[in-house]
Amino acid sequence: AVRTLPSIGRLSRGPPFGRAHGRFGLSPSGRPLPPAPRSRENADPQKTAFLLRKRWTLYSVTPLYKFSDAHLRDYARLLSAFIAAEKQKGLAVEIGVELDIKVAVSCLPDLKGSDHDQAAILVQLLSRSSAFSKNSEDKLIWSGWFCCVSGDDLPENVPEDFTFLPLFLANGAESYTSIVGSWFQKTFDCCFRRLTISPLSLSWMAAMWTGCKVDKTPSAIELIFSVPCLPQPLDISYAIHPEDAKALWDTVQKTPGEITQEEVDVFMDCLYSHFHRHFKIHLSATRLVKVSTSVASAHCDGTIK
Repeated sequence: AVRTLPSIGRLSRGPPFGRAHGRFGLSPSGRPLPPAPRSRENADPQKTAFLLRKRWTLYSVTPLYKFSDAHLRDYARLLSAFIAAEKQKGLAVEIGVELDIKVAVSCLPDLKGSDHDQAAILVQLLSRSSAFSKNSEDKLIWSGWFCCVSGDDLPENVPEDFTFLPLFLANGAESYTSIVGSWFQKTFDCCFRRLTISPLSLSWMAAMWTGCKVDKTPSAIELIFSVPCLPQPLDISYAIHPEDAKALWDTVQKTPGEITQEEVDVFMDCLYSHFHRHFKIHLSATRLVKVSTSVASAHCDGTIK
């Protein structure tokens, strides 16, 4: 998600928003799983509850130039005026006047992998009530957030003017995603790219989420495979009982809290062998396109829930 910075000057502006596609990062063979975000005593689960039970579309973002947490309110006003102008087909809009769409930009300090990571930035679009009464509430119509995890792997010799928030997640109409992305690209000289998730990354997610403990009754682990080279699209759904999948993973994982590529490969190979024993179908010849568990789900098109 992060590209190497040039030695001088600013990042060149990339292609129009949403056209280019990247790939979700692959885990090198034998590398331990990065630690999950550490729990903080002052963390407020209510501030991050908006993440749950929503489908998010993934984008990679190059470093933001001259971005500052101290100017979030100013960014909200400028973005609000930009959205209004776009909706009015380029007509000038006065900044500070009451607009149909309110923009809120805030910081989410709890959403980061380590103390070295930049805190997440939340962007929300709210539709103002037509009544304009004090008792009326604004309706949330779109939300997106920038975040950084495993920032320790980022280059050390980068200019201070750049802010690393390499992952962007959006929920809502694509038209608003395009407008917001265009404003950030023009304002901070960055580039957004749609992310796709590789089968290898999906297999990692299947292994990680299988090993997670859940408070509620766990649901089946479901893997969706796409069969290539057929005249008509054909998908294979493979559901595994959560207790059976957890028991298998416990026999594969050697060190609790760490996952290696070898363990993921063994876990998936065992599932493939079991499926072939019953149905005589080699899943290794297909393509893993979706993983769904009690914890989360992810699709190869770059959406997660």
